[in-house]
Amino acid sequence: MNEQTRELIRSLAEAFGPSGQEDQVRALISKYMVPLTDQVCTDALGNLICTRLASAASPDGERKRVMLDAHMDEIGVMVTHVDENGFLRFGTIGGVDAYVCLGQRVVFANGTVGVFGVEKLDQIKDLKIDKMFLDVGASSRDEAMGKVNIGDAAAFQRPLQREGSRLIGKSLDDRIGCAVLIEVARRLRSCPHEIHFVFAVQEEVGLRGARTSAFGLQPDVAIAVDVTKTGDTPKGETMAVGLGKGAAVKVKDSSVISHPGLRRLLMATARANGIPYQLEVLERGGTDAGAIQLVREGVPAGVISIPARYVHTPCEMVDEGDVEASIELLVKTLEGPMSW
Repeated sequence: MNEQTRELIRSLAEAFGPSGQEDQVRALISKYMVPLTDQVCTDALGNLICTRLASAASPDGERKRVMLDAHMDEIGVMVTHVDENGFLRFGTIGGVDAYVCLGQRVVFANGTVGVFGVEKLDQIKDLKIDKMFLDVGASSRDEAMGKVNIGDAAAFQRPLQREGSRLIGKSLDDRIGCAVLIEVARRLRSCPHEIHFVFAVQEEVGLRGARTSAFGLQPDVAIAVDVTKTGDTPKGETMAVGLGKGAAVKVKDSSVISHPGLRRLLMATARANGIPYQLEVLERGGTDAGAIQLVREGVPAGVISIPARYVHTPCEMVDEGDVEASIELLVKTLEGPMSW
């Protein structure tokens, strides 16, 4: 992976963007995508849609409207109450576990930093979100309310770190997918299809942005790019996916059974081009493909997943080789006929 791609990933991962607060991420992605596409727009829900018109004849004479999806939002917390001493109670945005929060910091859109604290517990098993609070360094309710307000959202605060071929940071779910789409736009020289790069909002709270954007675009086929869990850590989940083994072609998760023809096309493209890949069956969890496939009369949908350890923590980990394999697989797939 070159330094340009690493810097792209860093800028995306460190950006602030909990579900419903994706403005900073959208502005950043737009700067990258405007020179790479023919049209860029934002829809009513906040999805960023970047269109690349066909630039070559189709090998089989059939031109498709292809939707590529990655979600911009990240998990976070939202202020629900401020007590008289300036401590904040909060609810979660997406899947945030209480044990993940201990010892962590969050940052609000205005730069205010908060530290997670917890009430005195008799047993660690009693640890719940409603037993926790945020400390923003205030000594009174009025002082705290001068920094944040009810309904303000915060995200984990962590820089991206590189260790060998591994990248570690917050919000790689799914900023790494956003980076893959941007790199595909950079590297795709000639394409016989009309490509719609969709950077979706509010995936973490119900696949919302993907649903509305797919309804408007009416694609012939859709591919979502997102992270997936792995089964390669000590006594971890029993799962065939591992870091460093290539792009994961999804077979099934809780939200989607990938279109078998599209899945076979992705696998055949990987084999024909020597791109490392693995098959993914995720027993719990879903992606935007689950919403896209159900729009209007139905859309053939599949997923290319980037294996990730420690998903929904401030220290998500991916492998650069898997990211590169995912980019290459998408580019090669889009350069050929999208038929099966």
